Amino acid sequence: MGYHFDLTGRTALVTGASSGLGANFARALAASGATVVVAARRADRLAALVEEITAAGGKAHAVTMDVADAASIRAGFAEAEAAAGPINVFVANAGVATESMALDQPVEEADALLSVNLRGVFLSVQEAAQRMVAAGSTDRQDGRIIIIGSITADKIFGGAALYGATKAAVRHLGRSLAREWARKGINVNIIQPGYFLSEMTETMINSELGQRLIGGFPRRRLRDMADLNAPLLWLASDASAGITGTVVTVDDGQSL
Repeated sequence: MGYHFDLTGRTALVTGASSGLGANFARALAASGATVVVAARRADRLAALVEEITAAGGKAHAVTMDVADAASIRAGFAEAEAAAGPINVFVANAGVATESMALDQPVEEADALLSVNLRGVFLSVQEAAQRMVAAGSTDRQDGRIIIIGSITADKIFGGAALYGATKAAVRHLGRSLAREWARKGINVNIIQPGYFLSEMTETMINSELGQRLIGGFPRRRLRDMADLNAPLLWLASDASAGITGTVVTVDDGQSL
């Protein structure tokens, strides 16, 4: 991989880990020595991911969690800590996307985007931080929260008005929380991915519209989501002790 961050002794929880970027993050964290708790709604997929990680020599556990449900978040964190110990790395990755133009966007889609992408991020990050402080992060300075945003927070794409607004909101949220929790031993940073081929984007990317989109990128290509691993592991590790409130864009120049 050309880089290495030793996460031995760290315990990470990743939301939205049943596929796509979340599953990729879980594999990368485990390969770097972290004990990983994968969280999502699809228990069968989580079980398969845990089996894959453990077969490769990693340590992993699964918890069912719906970030649109506050009670599910609390229960999921409690189950995660019972299985793996205190969480000191939290990756707020769960999200939903739609392709509706704003003029015709149903209220149900709007509610889902706000519930998962904004409310769900806030509630899960809040739960993570409360538990980090209770476990002694103020003294150990070991709390790491990484919010997964999107380049749609900065660049305008058709059919992503409200989606992009939720990503701009969580970027601001992350920077605000970084300041608020600076003396709690918790670093809060944001990674803004560009477009990568995943289950969430596959239909759009493979469509005529998606191919036109790629043709408009400066490099006219999609990179592998593994590009995100180095910044993720850096922000999860001791190497990022002095990094908080930072936004890292990983998009192969797509937002230029």
